[in-house]
Amino acid sequence: MKHRLGIDIDGTVTCPSTFIPYLNESFGKQLALCDITQYNLAPLYGATEEEMDRWMEENEAGIYERAPLARYALEVIDSWKDKYELFYISARGRHLYKLTERWFQRHGVHYHHIELIGSHDKVAAVRRYKLAAFFEDKYDNACEIAETCGIPVLLFNTPYNQGPLPENVIRIKNWLEAKREIERRLQP
Repeated sequence: MKHRLGIDIDGTVTCPSTFIPYLNESFGKQLALCDITQYNLAPLYGATEEEMDRWMEENEAGIYERAPLARYALEVIDSWKDKYELFYISARGRHLYKLTERWFQRHGVHYHHIELIGSHDKVAAVRRYKLAAFFEDKYDNACEIAETCGIPVLLFNTPYNQGPLPENVIRIKNWLEAKREIERRLQP
């Protein structure tokens, strides 16, 4: 039986800076990825939580459609399509499923399953699908999954996900490091 890998979409398969140009334009800022030092964007853009939520609702679909792939993601994922089962677990809302599936097809990103859970609480999905490892960019998600589920979580390093890591969370710079790490830990 093949190991099943859980993979977040935004900030992992897609470039972590995807939203920044759109946010900058809408909120009149000139921030770069290095300035995004927390996951909650509202304070960084001088917005309330409600304003940021409304902005996301109005803009997320178009941004997701145009999201660029993270560097090396396609090559690594493609090399895994026959070795592992690839399950994408995202906080995106379920209403974005067709758009998300079209994006995967358009970019040639292989998948066995896509699940849009509409929240950041991914533990239940990790357990339900018996995932062997998870790929994430959100710090608290990575820590919670690793500690609760006892699996390795590869955390893509960004300025917004810094902090001390539990034993099962491995900080990586890119998909090439992800490949080395996962193939060292899991033998198909």
